[in-house]
Amino acid sequence: MAELDNILIFVKVAQLESITRAARSLGMPISTVSRRLAVLESQLGVSLVRRTTRQVTLTPQGRDYLTECQEPLALLQEAERVLTRAHREPAGLLRITVPVTVGQGAFLEFLSRFLKDHPGIRVDLFITNVFLDLVAENLDLAIRFGELKDSSVVAKRLGKSVLYVVAAPGYLKDRPTPTQPADLEMHDCIMLHGKNNESHWELVSGRRKVRVQVKGPLSSRDHHSASTFVYRGHGIGLLPGTYCEEAIAAGKLVRVLPRWSSPPIPVFVVYPSRKFLPARLNALLHALEAWKSPQWTRE
Repeated sequence: MAELDNILIFVKVAQLESITRAARSLGMPISTVSRRLAVLESQLGVSLVRRTTRQVTLTPQGRDYLTECQEPLALLQEAERVLTRAHREPAGLLRITVPVTVGQGAFLEFLSRFLKDHPGIRVDLFITNVFLDLVAENLDLAIRFGELKDSSVVAKRLGKSVLYVVAAPGYLKDRPTPTQPADLEMHDCIMLHGKNNESHWELVSGRRKVRVQVKGPLSSRDHHSASTFVYRGHGIGLLPGTYCEEAIAAGKLVRVLPRWSSPPIPVFVVYPSRKFLPARLNALLHALEAWKSPQWTRE
């Protein structure tokens, strides 16, 4: 089969009726255009053009070949225009995944505004705490909490999240309020990802660090459900500060051990590659970087 580049050179020569003008249009040496045209004729076993000192004309076989080549080449050029336009204009499908904590009202409102601002974009949204492989699942973007282990993805830091030790006033009413981290071992605690309803909480206060073993009546996989049981007085929880600051201010929650919190947890937006990002993905990345999320704070 003839090489596509050689066919394109032939079409340009036929259109301009000149090897010199075709070479100038293609940004190639005249000798290269002439040689590639000769290679194409040799592969096809026919003469496509008649060369004179002033002009190039098509042979009958050349005219037939040009007619057959023009339609598929036009389709290829249109495909290239569509692809290039997709990289310039925010349009098409975005497949994104976020953890359950993020995929609540504030994020859904953000996504609603984003879609209204970019009506050509469609979104396939996965709200899950399952760590999905971006490449294997054909995903465009994910929001991740914590240090990243996958070095094959591109990551941009959005901010950080800090967890507070909190409890409902009703839970603390008939119990001694913890005054140091070790006191948590004597309390019911609401945990994330606990094993057999036990877990370890790492807390920091300035340069001091402690690791406390806690247990309690409920272990969950997301902060939203865990916070529900903290609010209802089932135990002390370790919840994102941005997630419960309003409740603390309103007196619905009490910050226990106010000098202590979790170490800062980095928040990243990750995507598979930094090369040739489509406009729709660039638009979402810029929107996320500008968004003031209640789930994290800026650095």
